[in-house]
Amino acid sequence: MHTVVIGGGVIGLTQAYHLAREGETVTVIDARATGLGASKVNAGWICPAESAPVPGPGVVLKSMKWMLRPDSPLYIKPSLQPDFLKFMFGMWRKSNARDQRAGFEGHLRLAADTLGIFDEYRADGMDFELHTDGLLMAFMEKDNFDHHIDNLDLASQYGRQPKVLDRDAVHEQEPLLTDGVLGGIYFPQERHLDPGAMATALYHRLLAMGVKIVENSPIDTVERNGDRVTAVQSGGNRYTADNFVLAAGAWSGNLSKQFGVALPVRPGKGYSVEVPALGLRSAVNLWDAKVAVTPFNERLRLAGTMEFGGLDEKINQVRVDAILRAPAKYFRNWEPPSTKPAPMAGMRPMTPDGLPVIGHLGQLQNTFVSTGHGMMGITLAPGTASALTDLILKGRAASTLQPFRADRFRGVQRQQPVSAL
Repeated sequence: MHTVVIGGGVIGLTQAYHLAREGETVTVIDARATGLGASKVNAGWICPAESAPVPGPGVVLKSMKWMLRPDSPLYIKPSLQPDFLKFMFGMWRKSNARDQRAGFEGHLRLAADTLGIFDEYRADGMDFELHTDGLLMAFMEKDNFDHHIDNLDLASQYGRQPKVLDRDAVHEQEPLLTDGVLGGIYFPQERHLDPGAMATALYHRLLAMGVKIVENSPIDTVERNGDRVTAVQSGGNRYTADNFVLAAGAWSGNLSKQFGVALPVRPGKGYSVEVPALGLRSAVNLWDAKVAVTPFNERLRLAGTMEFGGLDEKINQVRVDAILRAPAKYFRNWEPPSTKPAPMAGMRPMTPDGLPVIGHLGQLQNTFVSTGHGMMGITLAPGTASALTDLILKGRAASTLQPFRADRFRGVQRQQPVSAL
């Protein structure tokens, strides 16, 4: 059997690996080189304990306040396009405690075996920088701290072993924190890795397994016969297969229309920037500032912001500068580098409810989708790939995929395919 995976980010590459590991013939097609964009520039966290969906209590009010600040953690480019308005309304409608909690539990279940699967990757020869020092959430605002304490029962139920730290304890955990940090939550089991190195390791392992990887080849045409896709065309080449998987990240929304199904997936731009190492004991979430701090062996990565706009990776230096300033409130003697480092941008695939879309694509019998993982691509990729492989090869839909079905969106229906991107 042969499966074509469309998309060469962390989700597509991981899916290709799990399929090939089961003996499937696999072709990966990417519109550019594999492993770029959000798959390369993200924080690199493996953090089920931090996988609550973006929509949640207070998001609407905060987003309205942040819209008035050019350097805020969230930016929404105004638009009157019906699809955009529908998406934002759907997100705001899901910004409540009940839906966020349900989504959080869905993510925790999907990521239940994540750490073990990453160990399998490394045992299979994938070499990438990986750290097992845990994750610290640092708080300066009591309301944010209290809110997270109230929601630790799910993390505990799914084995994340959270440790609530008061002012003294959080400074003992991370001595570089300033006196302004009033408390924290430490998750000892969470990990972090170099996402670019992981994507490269996956790429080389796939080649060694005989997977065909086609780069710089956007999909031009999708050929269908009734409820089955028979082939896709790209750059004058035609690719036939028994099964197809749409895993094109932030581009999945537009590309899904060529399959006759309009998925509500929009890009959410994020930035990262790297500075000299600081000597932190673990990855740190500067929660109030919405900045992720990832210590690698020889450098420190700062990542953050969410921009809802178009499909571009242009750099807004004002927002990058805000990321560089944020650690000053949290870490002693922090100063942004005198020479500004080169920032990186990536487009995260976002959905209105903050949950991925995994499973059958519309009514197509041999076509599947894996997208919308937002900021949780690294964390959710192994569980997603494992469950979707079972669905593709064995027709067995794991219960963990139930919350992520595409048909949960009202208005997601079959329509006539549109022309190429």
